[in-house]
Amino acid sequence: MRAPRRIIEVWLFAAAISSSPSSAVFAQAPAANLEQRATSSITEFPPELAKWALLEGNPVFRGEGPGHWDAKIRERGWIIREGDTYHLWFTGYDGTREGIKLLGYATSSDGLHWTRSPRNPLVREHWVEDMMVARHGDTFYMFSEGGDSNHAEMLTSNNGIDWKWEGPLDIRKADGRTPAQKPCGTPTVWIEGGTWYLFYEWKDQGAWLAKSANPMSRVWINVQDEPVLSLGPADYDKEMIALNQVIKYRGAYYGFYHGSGGGDPRIWNTNVARSIDLVHWTKYARNPIVEENKSSGIVVPCGSKFRLYTMHDRVDVFQPRPPQN
Repeated sequence: MRAPRRIIEVWLFAAAISSSPSSAVFAQAPAANLEQRATSSITEFPPELAKWALLEGNPVFRGEGPGHWDAKIRERGWIIREGDTYHLWFTGYDGTREGIKLLGYATSSDGLHWTRSPRNPLVREHWVEDMMVARHGDTFYMFSEGGDSNHAEMLTSNNGIDWKWEGPLDIRKADGRTPAQKPCGTPTVWIEGGTWYLFYEWKDQGAWLAKSANPMSRVWINVQDEPVLSLGPADYDKEMIALNQVIKYRGAYYGFYHGSGGGDPRIWNTNVARSIDLVHWTKYARNPIVEENKSSGIVVPCGSKFRLYTMHDRVDVFQPRPPQN
């Protein structure tokens, strides 16, 4: 890997300036033509994105236990690194199935040791679950599942702490008029070339893709009415999947998603797929990249390397696996 340099990272949820792998672009680039089918092979999965080893000392973050508003944490949280500070947004709740899911916030200087905000929970009036954050210009945009059957919603903030609830997303089929089937869960946003792309799942039965020119309109139109990432055919994700994050690295898009093949209790795993146009995806032949019932994974640049964080129902950290001799 070449020596690191400063690049602009626009997370599919955030634009953050930090030191990161030189060949990574989490970020703005000429817009891909989503109507053009892929014509080249998309089977290359760099080991720094596909092969992971669990760090010692996990978990690095978890619920505070009985008696606290965040007795447990749940589903996807989000991490953005800005300079020497890591920002973590997470969902906390009282541990009961019906308990309201609330937004929490913590910071860290190393991404391993975290301090909760004394203002938690940040949002008390609205259910906020399975969220991600995109920083665009001077505004933070949060996309999450809400209390209305877990349908996608949006919040905005000018500092990442004080959040305004903007309302549910109006997601429509490709004809631009017919409402998409709801609920649209696990909303995952990628921003490129002035267009906002929204990946979402419906009952974990696949990942769909919609787009918008203006997120404040809250109107999103499907690129196609079939999922862009489907179940199976392998056992590890034949029952349920949800896409958590998209990054751009060495000219290709990589989507990190969790899947399940069923079982009782249900076991989740973390996986990766690759695309060159955001529509046509190839799954890594050696998925899952993380098993052990660790899911809701996202990658975060850390110096010249990446870390993988899995979020549900505790935050565990992975580092790239050393090359095998």
